[in-house]
Amino acid sequence: MPKKALVFYGGWDGHEPEQVSRRFADILEKRGFDVERTDSLEPLADIDKLLALDLLVPCWTGGTLERESSRNVAKAVGEGVGMAGCHGGMCDSFRQDTEWQFITGGQWVSHPGGDGVEYTVNIRHGSSPLVEGLDDFQVKSEHYYLHVDPSVEVLATTRFPNITYYHISNKPIDMPVVWTKYWGLGRVFYNSLGHHNDVFDASPNALALMERGMLWAADGKRYAIEHGLTTARFENAAKMY
Repeated sequence: MPKKALVFYGGWDGHEPEQVSRRFADILEKRGFDVERTDSLEPLADIDKLLALDLLVPCWTGGTLERESSRNVAKAVGEGVGMAGCHGGMCDSFRQDTEWQFITGGQWVSHPGGDGVEYTVNIRHGSSPLVEGLDDFQVKSEHYYLHVDPSVEVLATTRFPNITYYHISNKPIDMPVVWTKYWGLGRVFYNSLGHHNDVFDASPNALALMERGMLWAADGKRYAIEHGLTTARFENAAKMY
């Protein structure tokens, strides 16, 4: 049976959610996935639907997620459904929902200089099979500053500061651009690139990372089944929410 993916898009149009979601859906369909693409949050209210998925791809900036839907996403990913997304479509979503931020591993806070900033994305070679064969690459887009979960596995970074702004008073740092993490049995992948859809045309390595990340995240459920992993150790804590 083909793997199943749900790609949902919406929120602020400036991140071109319709175009980005179509691009990701096309990639997955070419890889043999059964893909549902929707501009609604309603599917997130159906826990049985979510549990039947292999991959969840959010392309939704801002907005509000109902408490039940948030719990459903936490449960589904915790039981092995992968999550993968980019830019504001995943880590500038549902800003009042701290559980969503806990799952995804980060939250947008700023992009000094706005759009059109030129910078380098530095691959952390050896950090993961997902970056094998990829070299550092240039980007002209927003230079994304995030607050990041310290538990994430960082696959690529970019150097800050680049633009003179208030934060320049602090020491230079390597800001994560691409990372992976786990949520229960689920695999989570994030790529902060993708302010506009054409970033993936201008930077093929950014697109390669997205494709590899989506496939990796979607394989988490199968891995858990094959290795006899269960959610038993998470269930007591989950009842507290």
